[in-house]
Amino acid sequence: MALGHHIDADKLINQSRDHPIHKHTGRRVDLHDIPYTSRYDVDIELPRFQLPEKGCDAKVAYQLLHDELLLDGNPNMNLASFVHTWVPDECQKLMEENLNKNLVDQDEYPAAQQIHERCISMISHLWHAPKDATAMGTATTGSSEAIMLGGLSLKRRWQEKMKKAGKDIHNPGPNIVMGAEAQVALEKFARYFEVDCRLVPVTKESNYVMSAKDAMKYVDENTIGVFVILGSTYTGWFESVSEMAAELDEYEKKTGNYVPIHVDAASGGFVAPFAYPDYVWDFKIPRVHSINASGHKYGMSSVGVGWIVWRSAEFLPKDLIFELHYLGETDYSFNLNFSRPAHPILAQMFNFLNLGFDGYRRIMQNNLSKARLLSRALENSGYFTLLSNIHRPKPLDAHGAIPVISNAAAQLAKGHTPFNEEDAEYYYEGLPVVSFRFTDEIKSQYPTLKQAWVQEQLRAIGWIVPNSNSTLTLDVQTSRFMRKALTDPLSYPLPPNCEDVEILRVVVRESLSGDLTRKLIIDILNVAEELLQGAGPSSAMAKVSAKAQQVSGPGQKGTGLDTAHISAHTSTYAKPC
Repeated sequence: MALGHHIDADKLINQSRDHPIHKHTGRRVDLHDIPYTSRYDVDIELPRFQLPEKGCDAKVAYQLLHDELLLDGNPNMNLASFVHTWVPDECQKLMEENLNKNLVDQDEYPAAQQIHERCISMISHLWHAPKDATAMGTATTGSSEAIMLGGLSLKRRWQEKMKKAGKDIHNPGPNIVMGAEAQVALEKFARYFEVDCRLVPVTKESNYVMSAKDAMKYVDENTIGVFVILGSTYTGWFESVSEMAAELDEYEKKTGNYVPIHVDAASGGFVAPFAYPDYVWDFKIPRVHSINASGHKYGMSSVGVGWIVWRSAEFLPKDLIFELHYLGETDYSFNLNFSRPAHPILAQMFNFLNLGFDGYRRIMQNNLSKARLLSRALENSGYFTLLSNIHRPKPLDAHGAIPVISNAAAQLAKGHTPFNEEDAEYYYEGLPVVSFRFTDEIKSQYPTLKQAWVQEQLRAIGWIVPNSNSTLTLDVQTSRFMRKALTDPLSYPLPPNCEDVEILRVVVRESLSGDLTRKLIIDILNVAEELLQGAGPSSAMAKVSAKAQQVSGPGQKGTGLDTAHISAHTSTYAKPC
């Protein structure tokens, strides 16, 4: 048999059935094979891709889907995702009791709406909204919707400013500046709402995030704002909001052009306030107009809730607010979605009440502690180089002391416990993320070794740890970054200027216990040592490698997508988390 031969598995299965008629006619492959048919005495066929003419028993429907979902990975061992995967039983019960409530029905569910408003109030205080202003905000389906709203507000305010100045808003049109490591939702805003997306290249020297000074090369009078990312999805590093604001202050002094900031704190918005309470990034900086965060990430709610808060009502343009009259009373809406479930918002409030500031701080400190343990163990093994920095102490100040230690007396005066090596503020700020790769020495000594094999071997154990490599290059003629055709289906692409950098990444969440962290360290080191001893890819990995050779082209049967066009016109490289 030729190596390139492809076997039709569905046809082969049909020909292998017991029933002699099915061997020749073939059972339809678009039908479900109903589980436990003898036990439930079921004799119907359910189509897989069309709505069935007649339904089946609820037990059968449940069992069918339950068994299929067993093929999913274990959410608590999914270290690729920032999304929270566990809530206490009491929170689970609260959500189940309110699954049928639609938050948009404010007149019908006033208590749920009031809880929503209290969440906004708590978050706005957490992010230091001005006390003399009324902070505006809303729950969203996630940070993606929140970013759309924040970006739209920036665009509307820029349009109003340009019209008052008698300037054209269409030629050359608005632009938005962001780091090249931006998550795809930020570029979605630019493309969907017709704003030129200006990506700032990132480098090793900038810790693979946007440099404020480099960003200024892309700012002009048509810049509606700068997206500053509080927590890169690659390394967890925080872009500096204060440095970006200082650069824009100087720019305004020279040109008279005012450029605001929106902080994408999808993950960092519920890490920084608790782990780094003295770190300045939020509404303490006057140039910050709005902030978004994901409640279902380090806010520790269930999937389906994000938040956006504006520093005051004046920064939410009135033409983005809709007045509603047909749900029983006059309500106001400034979301992209209309209906939305109430239960993730209730889960958010549950965590606020259950944990309080001290509880959140304890969990974030614990997450970062486990991330530091993992970082040091991998780095000290000699096999890996760390790209994340949350395990590295901050540099010494002018007096030869680490700043947080030199501030210990001031902390004591405030009634706070002095900092020590177990405190996150002793180290560089960032998310509890561990990004690592094989050392240059290992890569040189083992040139045929593929880092993607580590991901696949860990997946066979149960761990989901993504391996990343860049798929973007700079188009010299257009000065835009364009996506190359993927040759490895395991790729988790990195930003431009980092084409030769390939990383593995672990996201530490509350559900990763100390025992699991120890097991993860042991498994990563065992896998690495086996690969260095020449174990090579497993049979499952060989199959994936074979698939990688089949590069998709436009019009490939079964996809229905022009993949070449999509790749050529997508310039971000962060994948949804």
